[in-house]
Amino acid sequence: MDLPVMPPVKPMLAKSVAKIPPGMQYEAKWDGFRAIVHRDGDEVVIGSRTGKPLTRYFPELVTAVRDNLPPRCVIDGEIVVVHEGRLDFDRLGERIHPADSRVRLLAERTPASLIAFDILAVGDESLLPLRQSERRTVLEAALSAASPPVHLAPVTTDPAVAEEWFRRYEGAGLDGVVAKPLDLPYRPDTRVMYKIKHERTADCVLAGYRPHRSGPVVGSLLLGLYDAQGVLQHVGVCAAFSMRRREELVAELEPSRVGFAGHPWAAWADASAHEHGRLPGAPSRWSGKKDMSWVPLRPERVCEVAYDHMEGDRFRHTARFRRWRPDRAPDSCTYAQLEEVARYDLAEVLSAG
Repeated sequence: MDLPVMPPVKPMLAKSVAKIPPGMQYEAKWDGFRAIVHRDGDEVVIGSRTGKPLTRYFPELVTAVRDNLPPRCVIDGEIVVVHEGRLDFDRLGERIHPADSRVRLLAERTPASLIAFDILAVGDESLLPLRQSERRTVLEAALSAASPPVHLAPVTTDPAVAEEWFRRYEGAGLDGVVAKPLDLPYRPDTRVMYKIKHERTADCVLAGYRPHRSGPVVGSLLLGLYDAQGVLQHVGVCAAFSMRRREELVAELEPSRVGFAGHPWAAWADASAHEHGRLPGAPSRWSGKKDMSWVPLRPERVCEVAYDHMEGDRFRHTARFRRWRPDRAPDSCTYAQLEEVARYDLAEVLSAG
C-alpha cells in the first residue's frame, strides 16, 4: 500500500457542547464503530478509532469498498449494522469475534454498512490541509456512484434542519448531531468538532460497584431498574468521579455492603451465568482480561443519573451521576419512567445523502 495518508490514522474528534452552534456543517451522529478506510487498488485496510485494524471482522465491507470507493483513497466514516429500520449496536458488537467462521457467518446474517462523512486523500493527493467544505465537495464526487452498503452521510448548513435531525433521527438509533466548522482542516486525534447529544435523567437503584484499577476505591456504580415482573435488571453504570470522591464512596457505601447470597444478582457471580446475557462482573471481548469483579450492595439506595439513550434495555453509554434520591423508594425505580422515543426509519435518514 502506497497512499499519501498511510495507516494507522486516528480520526478527528468532537467535544461535547450543550447546543447546536451556528454557521457550521451539520451531520447526524452515527452510533457505530468509527473507521478510517484505506484503499489502494485491491488492498483495503479498515482501522478503528484507536488505529487497530478492523478489516478481518468485516469481509463484506472490504468487497463493498473495492466496488464503491475510488481506486486510491482514504475515507473517514462509521461502520453500522441496521436491524428493523434502525441502528443496532448490540448486533454490531457481535461482529468482533475471534473465530473466522463466526465472522463469515455474521457477515451474511447481520451485514454491516459504511457511512462515509469525510475524505483524507484521493489518488496521490493528501486532503488533510483542505477546508471541511472543500473536502465535502471532493467526497461527494468520489461517492457519486456509490451504492449500499456504502452510503454518503447527509449534511446541511442550516441550523434549523440540524435541530430537526436532532429531534427526529434518534428514533432511528442515531446519537445526536455533529457540527464541523466549514474552514476546518482535517486534524487527526484532535477534538476540534462539536457533538450535541441527547440527555435524559432516570432514577436508578444502586446495587453494587466495581473497584477502581488504582486501588480500593470505587470505580463505577452498578445501576438497576425493575422490570414489569419486579426483577431488578442491570441497566448500566455511572462513573467519572474525582479520586477523592471515589475514596469517600467506599466508606459511604460500606453499611450497604452484603455478600452475594440473597442479592438480586447473586447468580451473576457464577461465570456460567454470563453465557446468557450481558451481566456485571465478567470479562468480554471488549474488556479482555480486565478485572470486572464487583462488590454487591443491598439495593436500598436510589440515585439520579443522566443518560443519552437506551440500547435495548440498557444505557448505551456510561451514565453521569447527578444526585442521591433519598425520597425515592427503590421499588419505584422501573423502566416505566424512561421516555419512549418515536421510531424513525433509518432508510429515510440515508436517503438524504
